[in-house]
Amino acid sequence: MKTMNCIKSLMGALLAFAALTSCKKSFLEKPPLSSVVDANFYKTDDQVMSATALLYSEVWFDYNDKAMYNLGDFRGGTAFSAWNDRGNVMFNTTGDNGENGASWRAFFNVVGQSNLFLYNMKKYGGPAVSEGVRRTAIAEARFMRALAYRFLVMNWGPVPVIENNFDHLFDSSITRNTVPSVWRFITREMRAAAADLPEVASQEGRLTKWSAEGMLARFYLTRAGVEASGGTRKQEFLDSAKYYAQRVIQNSGKKLLSNYENLFKFPYDNNTESLFELQWVFSGPNVWGTQNSMPEYLAYNPDISFGGWGGDKGATWWMIKQYEGFAEQPDGSLKGRTLDQRLHATFMLPGFYYPEITKVSDKQKLVFPAPAASADQNFLSIKKYVIGSPIDLAGQASQQHYPNNTYMMRLAEMYLIYAEAAIGNNTSTTDAAAVNYFNAVRTRAGLAPWTVSGANANGPLTLDVVQSERFKEFAMEGMAWYDLVSLHYWNPSKAFSILNSQDRGLFVTKPDQMPNPTQWTFTKTSWFSERTISASDGNFLLPIPNVELAQAPNLQKAPVDYP
Repeated sequence: MKTMNCIKSLMGALLAFAALTSCKKSFLEKPPLSSVVDANFYKTDDQVMSATALLYSEVWFDYNDKAMYNLGDFRGGTAFSAWNDRGNVMFNTTGDNGENGASWRAFFNVVGQSNLFLYNMKKYGGPAVSEGVRRTAIAEARFMRALAYRFLVMNWGPVPVIENNFDHLFDSSITRNTVPSVWRFITREMRAAAADLPEVASQEGRLTKWSAEGMLARFYLTRAGVEASGGTRKQEFLDSAKYYAQRVIQNSGKKLLSNYENLFKFPYDNNTESLFELQWVFSGPNVWGTQNSMPEYLAYNPDISFGGWGGDKGATWWMIKQYEGFAEQPDGSLKGRTLDQRLHATFMLPGFYYPEITKVSDKQKLVFPAPAASADQNFLSIKKYVIGSPIDLAGQASQQHYPNNTYMMRLAEMYLIYAEAAIGNNTSTTDAAAVNYFNAVRTRAGLAPWTVSGANANGPLTLDVVQSERFKEFAMEGMAWYDLVSLHYWNPSKAFSILNSQDRGLFVTKPDQMPNPTQWTFTKTSWFSERTISASDGNFLLPIPNVELAQAPNLQKAPVDYP
């Protein structure tokens, strides 16, 4: 198969389709048989569907590698790294930051490859391609392009909307488009995708109508803030968010898994809760870009993976305070335990037992160790997406080559979107459907249901409560930062208040006993000074990567509306 050079930048416009190797995902098992850009391709249903398969994995690789958690969690404050990735942890990301450039590159890669498919489909699509496949494939490309632009506009604000890369291949005069007009574009694109995607996936892991309607629920909830007036979100869009979230809940056939931890135990790919996942495969140690490299950066040492480079990564102090059951003590420490099963599935506390992970050193099942008695620091290491080594994966992994998928949207988000949209511009809600949906997520985590009336009631459901639930439900799934951006659109002072109150510094966590702890004590490391950030309008958005500004200086000009 011929490939063209992939210039991974805005100006290069991402013109390559790389060959896919054989893998477990059925729709990735048929690589293109010829060049995807000449008249010999796009002639059959199989060729067309093979061409869109790349949009589910390789084009997202630079985002998934490290940028997903660097932006979504380090910048959002749910997790931190003490000695690395400090630009995003401390909210002083520069134009030269590696993950800033990687994520910009990845999102425009998705845009470029989606555009290229649409261009080639129009130019070369043959009469033998069935109308259903043609419509579905075009909808897949429009879905991916819209989602990429959602990431772009939320990270960098005004960005250039490009629908045909060939029009701009050698154009250095590209200008940015305004935030509201970018949101109008991506909503229009996602509505078109929802109209043409099938209700049932044509192959396991592919997009459906419900994937797109779920994204519309997400988009409209955010757009309600984008088009807010005087701090009041646009009610029409709040209603649309509720409408689409409920449609997905009631009509998609998707169900919450009964056990939260099973969402992240391999193999969990394309389960009954998943609405869209990036599709990664193990294709051997010599293939790069189609396999999941992220677990290597998260695992705390090589005893549970290969490289295991995540030894200084873990939950922030602020994140631990989100879990019910840890009470602040007079000396400023935290103490207690939580019934919230999401903590065990997301971060490792001393004494936590993980029977699905076998330590390489002694072939024993993993019990996360306690710090030394004299220690004043340790890390609540990351568990989510860490699935073990070849011992646990039947040999289907090697260094930076893992087979597990990455969630891009789960059904649980629809329940929480509905609850937030029901609160809307009020301070709280007692809406029965909203409370029931909220409780579906909460009780699945092992917590008591939220009650709005009766003896010992919690009271009406508030936005702060729903936001905290989102932080816990989606920690280490790259979501927290975008939740705060959504909030910033309509209430920047509240977004800054949350960010600037987050403690992102070192602490030590000690169990009351080993094994089988019954509670933990968390104590801040006294000598560590970089604990909080100072977020403001001046540093809230990411800076456009310097290399892009050098190639397209017009990106510094004032944005204009996109048609």
